[in-house]
Amino acid sequence: MLRKFIAIGDVHGDYDLLWAALRAASCVDAAGLPTPPVQQGLYQVVLIGDLVHPKTLADYSRLTGLAEFNPRDEDHLFAAARVQVRELERVRMFQEAAPRSVHCVLGNHDDGVLHHRYLLQTAGGLTHNEFDPERGGVRLPDHLRHWFSGFVRELRVGRVQFAHVGPLPAFAYYDDLFYTDKAPKHWWHDTPEYVMMADLAYGVYGHTQMPDGIYLDEAARFAMIDALGNREYLELMTDSSQHDPVISVRAVPF
Repeated sequence: MLRKFIAIGDVHGDYDLLWAALRAASCVDAAGLPTPPVQQGLYQVVLIGDLVHPKTLADYSRLTGLAEFNPRDEDHLFAAARVQVRELERVRMFQEAAPRSVHCVLGNHDDGVLHHRYLLQTAGGLTHNEFDPERGGVRLPDHLRHWFSGFVRELRVGRVQFAHVGPLPAFAYYDDLFYTDKAPKHWWHDTPEYVMMADLAYGVYGHTQMPDGIYLDEAARFAMIDALGNREYLELMTDSSQHDPVISVRAVPF
């Protein structure tokens, strides 16, 4: 059976780009619902994780409409949470309208708003506290928490894997080791053979931002797709009747 997978990298609160990518891939209609090919399962949509937490102060300002977003101002945190909740509702409705064709992978930032075990921040020191009541934010609404808790840690389709970080099972659990080990950020460069060692035909991953756009490693058979900001998504064609199910892989600009 031929199927097309549309994989979209880390969203990080840039919902305008998410919807633009889905429209470009013919996956969403004018009402924000899945198109017939998605409803029928011919197109499979995979959101690779981290739906929340804009990456920069400028991104927070753009999201909230505030001229200068202050991550220590509780009113600003409330504004960031409110807009994200509104947009997450739209994504949830889209996913729940075609639950067998639209898949959400649990990213470490998604996990972070559920458990608050760690202070999530960028290398530049930007903290993400809008959903942490103990740090001036608000609690993610219960129905969205329930939705997040149903996100998969990986999606396996035969020997093709979609995961937030990488091919190792340990990379899907966001604990002390995950946040202190360099491997989750560097494995794709240092040990790309992990994909073949896991007996995968292909792997699709996010988490590590690709500043030059989607990275395709043809030899090691994987893609790093945290490149939504570069206006790219991944298109992967598979044929489940073949031993090597992957027919084609390409980065698609939109």
